[in-house]
Amino acid sequence: MAEGITFRDKALIAGKNGKQQRWIYPRIIEGRLYKYRSYLSYFLMLALFASPFIRLNDEQLVLLNVLERKFVFFGVVFMPQDFYIFVLASLTFLVFVILFTVVFGRVWCGWACPQTIFMEMLFRKIENWIEGDAARQKKLNASELTPEKFFKKTLKHSLFLLISFAIANTFLAYVIGSEALLKIIREPVQEHWAGFGSIIAFTLVFYSVFAYVREIVCTVICPYGRLQGVLLDNKSLVVAFDHKRGDPRGKRNRKVEDPNKGDCIDCGLCVQVCPTGIDIRNGTQLECINCTACIDACNMVMNKLNLPEGLIGFKSQEQLVSRQAFSFGNRIYGYAAILFLLTSVLTVLLVKRTDIETTILRASGTLYQERNDGTVSNLYNAELVNKTSHTINFQLKPVKSGAKIQFINRADSLKKGESIKLTFFVIQQKRSIKEYKSNIKLEVTSGEKLLDKIETTFIAPPNF
Repeated sequence: MAEGITFRDKALIAGKNGKQQRWIYPRIIEGRLYKYRSYLSYFLMLALFASPFIRLNDEQLVLLNVLERKFVFFGVVFMPQDFYIFVLASLTFLVFVILFTVVFGRVWCGWACPQTIFMEMLFRKIENWIEGDAARQKKLNASELTPEKFFKKTLKHSLFLLISFAIANTFLAYVIGSEALLKIIREPVQEHWAGFGSIIAFTLVFYSVFAYVREIVCTVICPYGRLQGVLLDNKSLVVAFDHKRGDPRGKRNRKVEDPNKGDCIDCGLCVQVCPTGIDIRNGTQLECINCTACIDACNMVMNKLNLPEGLIGFKSQEQLVSRQAFSFGNRIYGYAAILFLLTSVLTVLLVKRTDIETTILRASGTLYQERNDGTVSNLYNAELVNKTSHTINFQLKPVKSGAKIQFINRADSLKKGESIKLTFFVIQQKRSIKEYKSNIKLEVTSGEKLLDKIETTFIAPPNF
């Protein structure tokens, strides 16, 4: 065990009695990485709020309508018939998350997770703007209720509720669609009690998360944080403290070098800026979200001491021990190969995906029908689903020369998202049939464009 390290024996969120939450007051240091995180966060927040209201191909950019089983990604509509694509896409995303975590640790949590982005780049900044820095917030919370404290707390929580209301509306726009959300907003409340109730419920949930629950989401509630313990290995890049360089810790004289002391001056700034309240010098911990706040804080101190940056940085445990350059392990190559295979299959399925999904079955309980003109017919039922965001004019016709279709109920167009059922006879010349059961192919076309190709069986008395 390195000198000066004290390891925890209880959860950081526990208070002195082991039950109450220990409130965390992180300092904000706007270093180089913090500025990069800010730029990325503002871009992601803009994309999050704007995506439901941007339309492409007459559909909103992203829609996750679980209730109606309709999903839209960048203007492409996915219906229940595309469930196999959804399953494969989910599996591909899961493998990507595993690979990303094995290589970079919880960078997603610190840099792209909506919880972290809203908490650290929006709510935390509002809190600092109204109540002051970490020391002032702590003093304000410990003081008795005064008009100043009442005003600041009221203003802060009012803004928190307002922002939570905006997030709740945006979240609902992803689930039910922006048009349905705008309808709820414009029309009287009594006509949309369910929608209005959902907005209020989501508002209170988001407000509770950002005003009170906070880092507990990352350390206790989120399953991804729990998974990192089994996903990380000694080759994973994580925010880490260089013990060999930093220990033993202690104050140092800038003018006199002390060979018995490391570069860490034990200032505790890395702990003060951590949004989950950990001491990164204790090593990789479940609560660490790789937000890099401790890296900025430590680099600032190193610059003042004219020492090299990187005492805390993105390093693997292998790098810290062996002092060798970062290298990928066999585990990473294995996950990468699986991800490449899944991505390839998913790409092929997306390319081959048709605009119209056609299902055809021979009418149950029927055989062939011999006609007086020397032809044989079979009765079929077909269902066609339009998976695009526009109306499609189509024709259904057999591929085999000499075969034709006689419709009982006919349709020539499909509106967006619509499904229709057709009943029709497929008719062939009896003299051209050589087998009792043969395959016959049908095409769904729109002008010169082939939309779908289907195959079914045709029954007839063989012509010997």
